[in-house]
Amino acid sequence: MNDIYFQKKAVLVSLLNYYSKDKLNEYLDEISFLSLTLKIKIVNIFTQKILKPNKKTFIGKGKLFEISSFLKSNKINIVIFDTELLPFQLRNIENFLCCKVIDRSLLILNIFSMRAKTFHSKIQIELAKYQYLLPRLTNMWSHLSRQKGGIGMRGPGESELETDRRIIKEKIFKLRKKLDSIGRQNSLCFKSKKKIVNVSIIGYANVGKSTLMDLISKSNAYKENMFFSTIDSTSRKVVLHSIPFLLNDTVGFIRNLPNSLFNCFKSTLSEIKNSDILIHIVDLSNSLCDEYIDVVLKTLNLVGIFNISIILLFNKIDLILDKKHHFINSFNTLNKNIYLKNLKINYLYNNYNHDVLFISSEINYNIFYLKELLYKKIIYEYKNKGYVNF
Repeated sequence: MNDIYFQKKAVLVSLLNYYSKDKLNEYLDEISFLSLTLKIKIVNIFTQKILKPNKKTFIGKGKLFEISSFLKSNKINIVIFDTELLPFQLRNIENFLCCKVIDRSLLILNIFSMRAKTFHSKIQIELAKYQYLLPRLTNMWSHLSRQKGGIGMRGPGESELETDRRIIKEKIFKLRKKLDSIGRQNSLCFKSKKKIVNVSIIGYANVGKSTLMDLISKSNAYKENMFFSTIDSTSRKVVLHSIPFLLNDTVGFIRNLPNSLFNCFKSTLSEIKNSDILIHIVDLSNSLCDEYIDVVLKTLNLVGIFNISIILLFNKIDLILDKKHHFINSFNTLNKNIYLKNLKINYLYNNYNHDVLFISSEINYNIFYLKELLYKKIIYEYKNKGYVNF
């Protein structure tokens, strides 16, 4: 990509401790891709292997000197950490490096803020930002706290800090009340809707949810090869063999979602609770797809979403088959079916108690069978819930 596209340059920092080399590379690629969304180009990556993160600076001083030297020689003033830093760690690192430090939480918050379009999502993001900001206010007002104050009196910095904390706490309280009100309104709207089966597409970020939405609904949902190309849920009324249902495209899941974002987005994820069927789409070509399946399923459990019928849909099968001796062009139908059958059995035995289907939205592979499976499940839901009689 042309460098003109990038507005800023940064270095990336991560620990080696807990990951294999392949997993670390995938994680670094992910956060580099997240940075790209904000038009920040990662020009160098610093990794360190230590027994546990440093309490004061997350990484050791030796590594900080190395990073500082690189920043000065290359005139770079942004450092991104692939983790959530504690407020005092963030402050110590910024003071040492004399540059802007962005942790994983702030990076995702900025992307969500950029992508939010609806009033509901903007309120959620504003709340998350204030929750992130509140424990980090000392860093903002440190220049004031150094001003003189008499014995037993509050200095100007301390007074400013307390005022700011109070204002932010009031804003958080008001925003939570707004979200509660919106949640009640959405609940009433849902109850007042005509009884119709709801199908939601869920999955890890950037696995092809919007593309699948287009294939099933024949709509033109916004899609882009970036994380969180949209964070607002999109709904379409679809008709399969004369049977109507609602199809919802939802925000992508991601590992290590910041607590502030997770808590405020419970109301968004609660839309999935109203679903009768979930289509859990997975990028099979990603080496960490099993881990990403677990991220999605654990998030559903944390939000309290249970006992909803799930279709486990493995996308990009064309990329996998291509790796297997250029399977699409060379393998005969028998070998293809044997390979897919063994792959399916493998995932069924891995405690994924769902319908399993392999597709390629790129070449329309198995899309017909997906629609047929979906149709059967929708008919079952209509009969089971007594919405209509067939």
